[in-house]
Amino acid sequence: MAVSQFSAAISTGRSEALLTRSGLLVGGLGSRGSKSKVLLMRTWISRPVTVRRSFSVNSVSSDSNKTLKDPITQEDAASIASSIKYHAEFTPLFSPERFELPKAFFATAQSVRDALIINWNATYDYYEKMNVKQAYYLSMEFLQGRALLNAIGNLELTGAYAEALRNLGHKLEHVAIQEPDAALGNGGLGRLASCFLDSLATLNYPAWGYGLRYKYGLFKQRITKDGQEEVAEDWLEMGNPWEIVRNDVSYPVKFYGKVASGSDGKRHWIGGEDIKAVACDVPIPGYKTKTTINLRLWSTKAPSEDFDLHAFNAGEHTKAYEALANAEKICYILYPGDESMEGQVLRLKQQYTLCSASLQDIIARFERRSGANVRWEEFPEKVAVQMNDTHPTLCIPELMRILIDLKGLSWKEAWNITQRTVAYTNHTVLPEALEKWSLELMQKLLPRHVEIIEMIDEELIHTIVSEYDTADYELLEKKLKEMRILENVDLPPAIADLFVKLKPKESPVVVPSEELENSEDAVEPIDEENGSEKKVTQETKMELPEPEPIDEENGSEKKVTQETKMELPEPEPVPEPPKRVHMANLCVVGGHAVNGVAEIHSEIVKDEVFNAFFKLWPEKFQNKTNGVTPRRWIHFCNPELSKIVTDWIGSEDWVLSTEKLAELRKFTDNEDLQTQWRAAKRNNKLKVVSFLKERTGYSVSPDAMFDIQVKRIHEYKRQLLNILGIVYRYKKMKEMSVAERKSKFVPRVCIFGGKAFSTYVQAKRIVKFITDVGATVNHDPEIGDLLKVVFVPDYNVSVAELLIPASELSQHISTAGMEASGTSNMKFAMNGCILIGTLDGANVEIRQEVGVENFFLFGAKAHEIAGLRKQRAEGKFVPDPRFEEVKEFVRSGVFGSYNYDELIGSLEGNEGFGCADYFLVGKDFPSYIECQEKVDEAYQDQKRWTRMSILNTAGSYKFSSDRTIHEYAKDIWNIEPVKLL
Repeated sequence: MAVSQFSAAISTGRSEALLTRSGLLVGGLGSRGSKSKVLLMRTWISRPVTVRRSFSVNSVSSDSNKTLKDPITQEDAASIASSIKYHAEFTPLFSPERFELPKAFFATAQSVRDALIINWNATYDYYEKMNVKQAYYLSMEFLQGRALLNAIGNLELTGAYAEALRNLGHKLEHVAIQEPDAALGNGGLGRLASCFLDSLATLNYPAWGYGLRYKYGLFKQRITKDGQEEVAEDWLEMGNPWEIVRNDVSYPVKFYGKVASGSDGKRHWIGGEDIKAVACDVPIPGYKTKTTINLRLWSTKAPSEDFDLHAFNAGEHTKAYEALANAEKICYILYPGDESMEGQVLRLKQQYTLCSASLQDIIARFERRSGANVRWEEFPEKVAVQMNDTHPTLCIPELMRILIDLKGLSWKEAWNITQRTVAYTNHTVLPEALEKWSLELMQKLLPRHVEIIEMIDEELIHTIVSEYDTADYELLEKKLKEMRILENVDLPPAIADLFVKLKPKESPVVVPSEELENSEDAVEPIDEENGSEKKVTQETKMELPEPEPIDEENGSEKKVTQETKMELPEPEPVPEPPKRVHMANLCVVGGHAVNGVAEIHSEIVKDEVFNAFFKLWPEKFQNKTNGVTPRRWIHFCNPELSKIVTDWIGSEDWVLSTEKLAELRKFTDNEDLQTQWRAAKRNNKLKVVSFLKERTGYSVSPDAMFDIQVKRIHEYKRQLLNILGIVYRYKKMKEMSVAERKSKFVPRVCIFGGKAFSTYVQAKRIVKFITDVGATVNHDPEIGDLLKVVFVPDYNVSVAELLIPASELSQHISTAGMEASGTSNMKFAMNGCILIGTLDGANVEIRQEVGVENFFLFGAKAHEIAGLRKQRAEGKFVPDPRFEEVKEFVRSGVFGSYNYDELIGSLEGNEGFGCADYFLVGKDFPSYIECQEKVDEAYQDQKRWTRMSILNTAGSYKFSSDRTIHEYAKDIWNIEPVKLL
């Protein structure tokens, strides 16, 4: 059916469409009586020529009720269908014979892109003309998810596109799932960045995102009998209909080489390896606004002349392509393994490419907008650069390099501009994530940047010395060790000399004269210069020759020969500690603002991670609690619940003003609302039942509680605690009769998802363990639907959009104080899911907003963790018998032949790497399983559970990324929203 409808439409208008596209039939097709679809296509295609771009600035807050009359939103389904058919025929990626789903997706996406380009161009025409201050968000990750439904939803064209595709023989939902997730991120860092772009566009803030275009993503996860396997992502295999390659926007990026002083006295970075970063732009539309901002992704390549044709023709094919391969591989993989030196080089190249290309682009835009009179002191008044974690830290020395070496500014001028321009978001307290790069590696790869970093470090040292009392040597030494950017690097000569003077001298050891006189062994040394005896001080003792050794065998003294001296064991040389560049410290020093991403996290940042900096510059430190976009994460992914919310609140205003969600609190006990709420949840669960069957082969019951933990696999996130709790539950079920089981336990489907980094062995063991438990439990006929354990392979945004609306319990159970914020906890709460968790990250604030009685809390508190680890190291920890019981059950082999000694061993012992239960699974286990009993009890009372669910949605209003972006804009970036009319 789809083929015949589409073919018929095309055959009637192919030649006319071609002429229309070229502008030759504009007059001839305008007759009043014509009703052909070609005319509709002509109207659609010609719009970019006829759109009138009249711009003015309005404050969003003062004009929030104004309705925009966007011509795009007025298009009917027939015109959209014509556009889709045009792209299927004339911008083809497929053969012309069929109009099957993949082809339908690409043609549909290209027609949406046409609509976006109009607003996209208008947005930046305005920014160019008015020269407004703009924010630039630099991130190694942007986890976008699928774009089609989000784009047409923001354009308010969902219904029109659904009808157009239906007329062409397809369903919108079937077309939409043909789109692969963009493999540009891995976890919360990238998903947050994407939520921020959505909010920036929706709130009409002038901003861009900058990232890298990873060809193969992180990896595609497969689950086999051996656990997780990784294969390359194929998201670009068929092309990307959303991106526009800007071949005219490219910048040189240099590595290696050397630094030389020119005749002008300036430092010049010369020689080395040169590549080219090319811009690929992706439009980001706002919701119910014309504003469409840009995500600029860099791809890397070498110029064609770097292909060695002579080597190729000589049969040295690999050598011929070497320069091109070295350039292209920079953007192959997100987070390449860094256990090898080659991997470390590649990661550092990635980070520098992002920073260098983006800053060159930002500076070119600033110069273009400034015209003939470029005033560099105004740069921070026009540009705000936000570093999303430490990956873009090289922005600081790179901006300094460009301003000093290329633009001719003085150090003082460049440093002032840099500090006023750049800001840093900290996302972690984990030491391994606060990056420290080898100084030797950085000197080789980026020699000029190391010079600049050394100067920044020296300025910092002078600041510390001037700030603290030089009389307190120990305090000064402690502060320098804690705060310096260069770790284990000698102090500058002037400071080193000062330290020599400040260092307390050890008092000379003088042997009391009476002891010396009374000692039988005392020998008065001779002052050879004066020919007299003298008393021995510490200094003179050092000059004495060694006493003659005793020959114990013969009881006599003997001379020590060269040979006997060589027999003495030589002391082991003490290895020098590695010299490293502390990137987080550079971020704090080089930026004007440092923010954490949840209230508790920001306090830890101030009190522990950067305490010395906080005491020095308290004004730099802020909190910006994360948020998620309510458009994607409830309005579009959960349309049934979204409609219920709209109906009960009385308008759809909550999609832009989430504080209106709190109005649901008035209706929590209303039986009609509760009935509708439960029905929406069940319908979402039915979708997941089908999905799990298709993806994993497991059949689950929609009547069971859906208990979900989906996030990056990491020991601190404690998927291990979750699965051990499930094992305990399974063991107890097996010990009961059928009747006891059914009365004691609520049926559960326990769903896991997330990727373990390819070289993180312990995380991969956890994945293997979860799948082994599932394979045993899911095939146990005695248990049946009472318990299922399912690991969803290749978890991504699209899977999350399916699982989160169906969730009833969600686990956010990290060791307290180790999760910066989390954002999936916000998405789950927004969709009426009840959380079980520790007081960690944003859990603290979510619990406050939804009500303590609507959050299942367990576990140690953040301020207790250090003491508990100390207690463990001292051998004072006594494990709960239930924890010992579950470990022995695992070791019994009930879950297969795999040896889990190393996994379980990590939970045992008192100290040492890879053991001693650093993440306190054993400590929190009793509290966790007792809390799970409370979950079962609450779920059995469905009226109570539904009330809790509604209150979670009502209390989630604070966790919109719109609120977060308003705070960044006001407190850090100093930008204002502007609106196209």
